[in-house]
Amino acid sequence: MKTRHFILSAAAALMAAACSQTPATPEGYTLTGHIEGLPDGTHVQLIPVSHDREQPVADTVVTNGTFTFSGTMDEPRAMLLMVKDSYGSRRLMLENADIELNGTVKADTAQDGTPQYDLDKLAISGSPLSTRYDSLMSVRQQMDSLYQATVMNPENKTPEAIKAANNLFFDTVEKTYHATIMSQKDSYWGPLMMISLMSYLDEAQKPWYEEFSEEAKNSYYGKMVKDELYPAGKEGTKVAEFTVKDKEGKEISLASLREGNKYVLIDFWASWCNPCRKEIPNLKNLYKQYHDKGFQIVSISIDKKQAEWEKALEEEQLPWPNYLDQTGVADLYKVKSVPTMYLIDAQGVMVGENLRGQALADKLAELFQ
Repeated sequence: MKTRHFILSAAAALMAAACSQTPATPEGYTLTGHIEGLPDGTHVQLIPVSHDREQPVADTVVTNGTFTFSGTMDEPRAMLLMVKDSYGSRRLMLENADIELNGTVKADTAQDGTPQYDLDKLAISGSPLSTRYDSLMSVRQQMDSLYQATVMNPENKTPEAIKAANNLFFDTVEKTYHATIMSQKDSYWGPLMMISLMSYLDEAQKPWYEEFSEEAKNSYYGKMVKDELYPAGKEGTKVAEFTVKDKEGKEISLASLREGNKYVLIDFWASWCNPCRKEIPNLKNLYKQYHDKGFQIVSISIDKKQAEWEKALEEEQLPWPNYLDQTGVADLYKVKSVPTMYLIDAQGVMVGENLRGQALADKLAELFQ
């Protein structure tokens, strides 16, 4: 009897010890989706969050409303869950855990005919980092609500009122985003939020980056932010040759576009890029001023849909050559965001990069003096 009592006591002690231990972290991740509204055979993809045009890192197929991704992460990464060739996404942090997505999505069609799904409404569980990501990203929804209440306020009936509402809105967005990013400045979350909240980074964000801790700067997302804010200088180097296709499918080389010109501005843009389109009046003025002296502009759109690009061209009436990037020129030039502009000479040597507004005007005045 004593022996049996000892065995039972020992077993109870082992069970108690096991229950008191922290559960082991899974060696890998399993991301399972239970989603109504996605037809069988639909391809679901995971695409890294960045300002680059990233390719999917994983692709799986929906069967009976269910799909599964599995693998191992060396460290957590921010991802977009998307339906292939469709609009709509669900942000999440892919970490080594058993993660579940649940909900119902509605299929719709965008104006250009592309399918779209409201994936952002999917509930996520099993991923503490995704919960934190959602919490930090909630400021974007707050700014969307503010936009509707201020800029879209029907009481703004005069140009002055609309301009004032716009100025107030963008000032509030900048302050709110800065506060959110700086609240996370001591870890990778700070630079990740810069990438997640902003569609592109420019000179104005350099002081933000400099406020990050060394740990944040040396993180995966810290290095990503640095590469965008402080790209390796290309001035004085010969740019890569490329070909583009016109509307009839004819191939046009960069060499032929340089022919007869002293300087060519290679302008990467997109119809949906507000800063790109705000720069167009300045480009038109400079083109009018210097084209007869040997200045050419070549605009290359990274739009995914030709109809959107053509609609923008109709609206903007650009007088210089325009092409839709169908041959991977943006990838060749490692374009991370738009607008991106490279000013080259007749030999294809870069003499200026990412010059816009007055900086571009000053550079052309110097070159053509």
